[in-house]
Amino acid sequence: MRNIYFLVVFLLSILISIHASLHVKYLPGLEGPLPFELETGYVSVGESGDVELFYYFVKSERNPDKDPLMIWLTGGPGCSSICGLLFGNGPLAFKGDRLITNFIMLSSVANILYLESPAGSGYSYAKTRRAAETSDTKQLHQIDQFLRSWFVDHPEFISNPFYVGGDSYSGKIVPGVVQQILLGNEKGLTPLINIQQGYVLGNPTVSANFESNHRVSFAHRMGLISDELHESLERNCGGKFFNVDPSNAKCSNGLQAYDQCISEIYIEQILLPNCKVDYVLPDISLPNIRTSRRRELKEFSGNDSSSLPPSRCFTYSYFLSAFWANDENVRSALGVKKGFGKWSRCNTLNIPYTYDIHDAIPYHVNNSRKGFRSLIYRQDYCFGDHDMMVPFSSTEAWIKSLNYSIVDDWRPWMMTSNQVAGYTRSYANKMTFATIKARSSKPFLSFFLSSLVEEDTLLIIIKTNVHLCSKDGLMVKLSEDSHSLLSLSKVL
Repeated sequence: MRNIYFLVVFLLSILISIHASLHVKYLPGLEGPLPFELETGYVSVGESGDVELFYYFVKSERNPDKDPLMIWLTGGPGCSSICGLLFGNGPLAFKGDRLITNFIMLSSVANILYLESPAGSGYSYAKTRRAAETSDTKQLHQIDQFLRSWFVDHPEFISNPFYVGGDSYSGKIVPGVVQQILLGNEKGLTPLINIQQGYVLGNPTVSANFESNHRVSFAHRMGLISDELHESLERNCGGKFFNVDPSNAKCSNGLQAYDQCISEIYIEQILLPNCKVDYVLPDISLPNIRTSRRRELKEFSGNDSSSLPPSRCFTYSYFLSAFWANDENVRSALGVKKGFGKWSRCNTLNIPYTYDIHDAIPYHVNNSRKGFRSLIYRQDYCFGDHDMMVPFSSTEAWIKSLNYSIVDDWRPWMMTSNQVAGYTRSYANKMTFATIKARSSKPFLSFFLSSLVEEDTLLIIIKTNVHLCSKDGLMVKLSEDSHSLLSLSKVL
């Protein structure tokens, strides 16, 4: 598979690389012209400009000249930013086999730059085999390089307040990007990036081992395993549930019992059916704990309709995205380079990637010392507190390990006068932890946020609306009114 990939990028490398951008007016699958401003393009980065990073830029619908600009990074590593654009906080969403406008979007209050990073993610690519070799730390440098090049072509946004956001695996990348931007500014790299108050992370990972170790406590707190099994695992495994010593029979037997309990669970959202997925998980820490896939994981072929899961599955729209993104009309509309190979939503196995940020906590500590504010929230599309891949218990634990005093203790924040939307707690290092709760067994809150500066207070405006994980597993909008716009003036 990698040989095919490099053959494709070799053919692409004969093309002239320029910072070309395209203003997209129409997209296949959506009726009529786009009701928002969308720009796409490539920016060359790397030592010799041999990496082409693709981006989607959505202008704010409120006041793009003055509203904040946020770069949004998707996890993986190797997942396309379509995850944010179509399945997260973007202005579009799938409904059945067509696109619809998502009126509850981040771009209603901010300019959003969705970046496909690293090379091999989405439509981004490298021109040489060596350039394709990437890592956590190489991403930090290339994203900083991308931004400064992008601002050269978009000088009208240089003065806008700038923020960094992301979710899942980008929890390792975002705080490092914040630090890298600041270092570049201090070295006098131009143009200076107007990074002001902070960054935003949803369901972020900080360490593969950290998250793996907290899945057991998560399973217990969510009622997936019994008190007795949990006590036995804690006692016999000593809090370590990966790379267990084979001679520790009691721990190994307990983990087998644990695995049986969760074997039919869809760990990205434990309330949803355990459906087929369109990606293969990278093997980072080799934990004893399995990832709860009852099927053999195989790379999804974007043109094989027999690979589709039932339409009732939440992952059904993920598979549809491959048909859409691999369509030549879509590629032409988006300005994708001619000759680009097969698009995968999460190209996790075909990128030569080195995981060299083993612990992201030091980046958070350094950013706190520099005075940056941060919002760590628990709501990832339809996942929220029911995400077992990155358990909320692990997020709580690493925030607690920072040992900062609490300035605003655990309290609910309200969606309406009689509806708790979630819970929040703020710390002395200007970090806020917030959860977003489901309204009942299947509905969930999809919220979009933007960081705004008002005097000395960073306001996190959380625009919420009730959505539904319907029986076909797709997002169905229940309400489009605007009075669910909530302002958490004390969140950060």
